[in-house]
Amino acid sequence: MAASAALAGAQTHIEAERQFNAEQQDSLSAIAAKALEGRIIDPVFTLDEVTVSAVKQGSEDVEKLPTATLIDRKAIERNGVTGIKTASAMVPNLFIPDYGSRMTSSIYIRGIGARIDQPAVGLTIDNAPIMCKENYDLDLMDISRIEVLRGPQSAMYGRNTMGGVINVYTLSPLSYQGTRAIAEGASHGTWRAGVSHYHLFHGHDSDLGLAASASMQGTAGEFANQFNGHKCDWEKQGNARIKLSWTDRFTTIINNTLSANFSRQGGYPYERVSTGAIAYNDTCYYRRTSVSDALSVQRRIESVDLNAVASYQYLDDNMTLDQDFTPLPYFTLTQARKEHAATLDVIGRSRWQIYLSGGNYSWIGGLSAFYRHMTMNAPVDFYDTGIYELIEKHINQAVPSYPVAWDERHFCLGSHFTSPTWGVALYHSSEYHKGRLTLKANLRLDYEHAALNYNSVTHTGYNIMHNGEVFAHQSIDIDDHGKLNKHYFTVLPSLTATWNYRNDNALHATISRGSKAGGYNTQMFSDVLQQSLMGKMGIGAAYDVNKVVGYKPESAWNFELGIHTRDMRQRARWTLDLNAFYTLCRDLQLTVFPEGNTTGRMMTNAGRSRNMGVEAALTWSPREESGLTVTYGYTNAKFLKYNDGKSDYKGNYIPYVPAHTLHARAYNTWNVRGCGEWLTGVTLSTNVQCAGRIYWNEANSLSQPFYALLGSELTLEGRHYSLELWGRNLTGTRYKTFYFVSMSRQFLQRGHGRTLGATLRLRL
Repeated sequence: MAASAALAGAQTHIEAERQFNAEQQDSLSAIAAKALEGRIIDPVFTLDEVTVSAVKQGSEDVEKLPTATLIDRKAIERNGVTGIKTASAMVPNLFIPDYGSRMTSSIYIRGIGARIDQPAVGLTIDNAPIMCKENYDLDLMDISRIEVLRGPQSAMYGRNTMGGVINVYTLSPLSYQGTRAIAEGASHGTWRAGVSHYHLFHGHDSDLGLAASASMQGTAGEFANQFNGHKCDWEKQGNARIKLSWTDRFTTIINNTLSANFSRQGGYPYERVSTGAIAYNDTCYYRRTSVSDALSVQRRIESVDLNAVASYQYLDDNMTLDQDFTPLPYFTLTQARKEHAATLDVIGRSRWQIYLSGGNYSWIGGLSAFYRHMTMNAPVDFYDTGIYELIEKHINQAVPSYPVAWDERHFCLGSHFTSPTWGVALYHSSEYHKGRLTLKANLRLDYEHAALNYNSVTHTGYNIMHNGEVFAHQSIDIDDHGKLNKHYFTVLPSLTATWNYRNDNALHATISRGSKAGGYNTQMFSDVLQQSLMGKMGIGAAYDVNKVVGYKPESAWNFELGIHTRDMRQRARWTLDLNAFYTLCRDLQLTVFPEGNTTGRMMTNAGRSRNMGVEAALTWSPREESGLTVTYGYTNAKFLKYNDGKSDYKGNYIPYVPAHTLHARAYNTWNVRGCGEWLTGVTLSTNVQCAGRIYWNEANSLSQPFYALLGSELTLEGRHYSLELWGRNLTGTRYKTFYFVSMSRQFLQRGHGRTLGATLRLRL
């Protein structure tokens, strides 16, 4: 074990120098910084680029885990990856549907996910966790690496990582210098432009790196609203980042990243199933402005590496919907929110060089804490048709001799919330090596406190008619307010055994427990207020706010067995990962129909499920200039218990979860001679991504069959540029990405059709 670790360390330093020579980087300080970045932070390296990996992982290489997928910079550029949504097709059993807007960042791994409220999959960017899932769907320049860890990661990463965690890393000015630019144009008036610069200032005994990037993108939209003839899925988005990195070349690295993002979009191209038409009268849009700052300090103290990551995140967003999605004036919903969040993670770990001295034990320990404060205004505005169909008609049918008529054809159900949430956790990981066997045990003690202060208000009134005349007038003045509190204490263990049976081949077995945070149904307050209003009119059922608004955490036990095998000795190199999993989920956070005469739904802990399946990933390179990658995932996720108050769905498939995911890509590069620096290579690649079957409802009566999207790219490569001509969904496959019901009407969202584009990248 010690000999292999020493050899791996030596190979890593040799590879670091080779990479710098290949990039004509002749700065000795830059080489030292690059080696240092890998040496003192984490023992995980990629062969083509030395990279800092997740500070919470042990000695294992992510590439050797059958439960993990690593996407390096070459694959990111080759596949046009700009964020986690565009990378999702490359990961088995990861499904991130493109629907609604950037607010609806629904992520499913192995059948575990969430449409609203708390996410089931965590996201970190340069080791800083993103607290609000409404910030998940953003595009970044110069992503250097994406790691997707499937299965519960709660023992090390904490809340909302029950399905897994996605770690995104961006380029560091300590390891890369130069200027990069991108320009892209595509179908439907889609465009993207960005520029970034990386510079290293050499000092006497330290280096200071500066990275700055800015990008803009937009689209005119693909889907038209037939009510007004305008494209409804238009978008404009911008992103800017400044990263400062400092190292003393021996013991310390400090990084600070300040980023800002804005997004303005129409979104919500929902078509009614009965007509196949997108047609609604009121404005739908989503706007988001976010600012974040993340500071990380990594320092070696004797035999311990200390890592501290602190972040501040600000979100200001507004979702406004024609919630009935019809041409008639029913009602609109607005959710305008401001959120401040702060996180702190302090991690200590034994230095990886412990293996060079024959040691067989290593550890990681940490303390994490967070605080979130959310303020939201969520008014629901009722208009003429909504007042009649949802209120007046029900009352007048019950008491036809005394019909009612509203004072005005528009009134508002107003809701205002503040929600402070905080948590603290202690976690530890111990890793023991004995010969070919490695045992790893993780444990996390997690405490979380959530509060909700609410104020629901409406002021309206109506006339009671009799024989065509006003019999009486009734004013309705409701001002409900209160405070709710919840707290949770969770114990999250995991245990992994690894048997390295030959070279880089290994068997893995894992048992782990995951958790998804509880919370509050803020969207239910309009229904609470509506029922209160109806109650004052003699119909409807009053809600117990504590019962319908709060829901507790969801938890899961996961069992899996996997194998990683590869052969890099032959000319035709290959890697194969196989994994099987079985997951039992309790207290499923599901959307159910509340009691009473209402159009809404609420999140509650209503069921149990069992999810099982397999995952496979194959990489094959018959020669250096060509290759094939295939990833496949199968998930069989069914309810063990689920009754929404109207039907029993035990034994049915869980909605929105694809049974199969498949991605395959084949490429070949031809080296070009005689054209100098202007043309050094031509690459042709073809890919296909597939998903399905996806059931849209708990009754399993509606579904999206298995579908395949064909894509292709032709890339011209020069010393300082690459030009890629690409196409997606070349066959024009028709498929759906989302389904929902509003007021007994069914709606679907279409997937994107054929798209052609060109991308120019410059490297100076």
